[in-house]
Amino acid sequence: MFRGGGKNIYWDEISSESIESISRALDVLDEVCISGYKSFTIDGRRGVINLLRERYPETPIQLCQFHQKQIIRRYVTNNPQTDCGRAIKRLVANIACISPQEFITRFKVLKVVFRDFLKERNDSNQFKHRRLRSAFRSLKSNLEYLFTTYRYPELSIPNTTNSCDGSFAHWKAKIKIHRGISKKRRSQMINFLLSQQIYP
Repeated sequence: MFRGGGKNIYWDEISSESIESISRALDVLDEVCISGYKSFTIDGRRGVINLLRERYPETPIQLCQFHQKQIIRRYVTNNPQTDCGRAIKRLVANIACISPQEFITRFKVLKVVFRDFLKERNDSNQFKHRRLRSAFRSLKSNLEYLFTTYRYPELSIPNTTNSCDGSFAHWKAKIKIHRGISKKRRSQMINFLLSQQIYP
């Protein structure tokens, strides 16, 4: 689903999200969105960033900060057992509360402080803290897109995809009431809700 200006502008029922399905959706949107797009706020798949950069090189891309928090939480868990894990979890928890420059500075400090720790290897010569390394790598890779909204204040770019995610919960609750209906009727109901812009 794509939203713009607080409204659903495109949706399609697919078995699984893929770059091809997103590309097809953009093909449709391009035909009706003559003036182009002011920005994109996305949930974080790297392939989507590459697709958007290729198709719309001048359009700003904002990575959802909430999704970045979720990515880090998956790597370090809700209760990190190391100082390194607790430090990166604490940093990302404050992503929306501190300036981009302060966030970047703190992240650089963490990389220096825990550099030797993250290089530790086990008896098989494998990295001992692979999940923590993945957490740092995720932040490093996504850093360019986490604070786009600050670079274009005049565009009022959303820093999260909460507009979509919050509505999903609302629609799911409505559909769940009718859990006994057929797949066809369920699809019809979903299309009706999306087309009527029925929100919480």
